[in-house]
Amino acid sequence: MAHIPVTVLPGYHVNSNTPSDEYLIPLKLTWKSTGALEAGMVVYPKPTMEKYEFAEKPLSVFTGKFELDANLKAPANAHVGAGAAVGQLRYQACSDRACYPPKTVEVTVPYNIQ
Repeated sequence: MAHIPVTVLPGYHVNSNTPSDEYLIPLKLTWKSTGALEAGMVVYPKPTMEKYEFAEKPLSVFTGKFELDANLKAPANAHVGAGAAVGQLRYQACSDRACYPPKTVEVTVPYNIQ
């Protein structure tokens, strides 16, 4: 299991992986390449429900510092050695007044199979 730290700057939030409305962009981690590893489910923290000026109802969001837990495992026939799993974290950052265009950042998880 890889623990991926995420920090949302003060005054901002990101929509959770299960946003309150279908038009909101969810936080989502996907893998481009896992190298010798097999990717499993990503475990997201429990979101909070927050009310903002621009929304009629509370939104399911993440704020502050939290971790995503990515289930990555080496299969029995994996080659020994170092490598890296490379993923993409897509999110939509918002302030208390507005949401901004979605962005995607690269996430790299180094590993060493012995």
